[in-house]
Amino acid sequence: MKVRWKALVAASAVGLACTFPVVQAQEATTLKIAFLGSEEDEDYDGSLVFKSRVESDSNGSLAVEIYPNGRFCSNEDECSEALLDGRLDIFITTNGGLAGWYPPAQFLDLPYLFPNDAVAECVFDGPLTAKLREAVLNDVGAVRLMAIGNTGGWRNIATTEKPVRSPADVEGLKLRTIPADIQINLVEALGGSPTPIAWPEVYTSLATGVVDGTKNGITDIVGMQFQDSLNYLILDGHAYMGAMWWINEGNYQGLSDEEKRIVYNGFQELKWTTRKMPKLKAVEAYEKFREAGGEIYSPTEEEKQAFQEAAQPVWEWYEENFGSEWIDAATSAVTDCETQLDEEFANFSK
Repeated sequence: MKVRWKALVAASAVGLACTFPVVQAQEATTLKIAFLGSEEDEDYDGSLVFKSRVESDSNGSLAVEIYPNGRFCSNEDECSEALLDGRLDIFITTNGGLAGWYPPAQFLDLPYLFPNDAVAECVFDGPLTAKLREAVLNDVGAVRLMAIGNTGGWRNIATTEKPVRSPADVEGLKLRTIPADIQINLVEALGGSPTPIAWPEVYTSLATGVVDGTKNGITDIVGMQFQDSLNYLILDGHAYMGAMWWINEGNYQGLSDEEKRIVYNGFQELKWTTRKMPKLKAVEAYEKFREAGGEIYSPTEEEKQAFQEAAQPVWEWYEENFGSEWIDAATSAVTDCETQLDEEFANFSK
């Protein structure tokens, strides 16, 4: 059932019957940001940058409160509900989280859609994001997509006992996934056994052999000490861990035009912060993984192609369920960005 936002109705100011005019300082409008990650996450780094920029540029007319670690809402459903009804102003979802509101958005997790960071960032700064924003506004109605950053780098396959070098190596492995159709279908397409497990239970599940591996970014792996059990990591890069930053539409429309621009500018700073921090933190995380005895493997182009071909059933599943509109839009955006980046390099190299 579609969710329709109800704009907050501002209370009318009551005139004071006073002999002399009274000048009162305008109370700041407070924007509340909530997310489930900790202060160690790039989500928090980006939120701090957003807070600094917005409060400074608004000269105090806008205030920002940040609630990490589930302090405002304890799980994604609770946070989403608060965002949709306006009790919460800003919330972040993953690609999979967005699919809970707008199922066709699962196209963003199609395996091996994006070849690298440069292309992914180019795509998310282009018309595809505007198309997605409009689609969610039309279908859900209560939220506006403000920016797409990153939350953890790239999903890669990591295993405890057996190194993965090809799709054939995944056959029979029990891999932890998030409870999202795309992620589950990918493991099945590679011949593995998908095992959805809640995030707090992953460490124990790896240690006790409930699963043989997982699909996560390196900063998440090391941040949760999964290298205690994981010994092998292949940088197959099957999914870019996009971070969707949303604002409640009614609350956003309640801002002045000047405040809207300030908030927009703040999100641009947040976006670039969340994109850069995972790359910086990954340098140390890869080293910690190696120090724990882990092996990291970079597949060849031929090996990458083999994974892409093995993952084609996932693309077919998506098209059967949601059509080709978003696949066509996404692949076209990727091609356009690859061409743009190639031209920029060619001009640079002249």
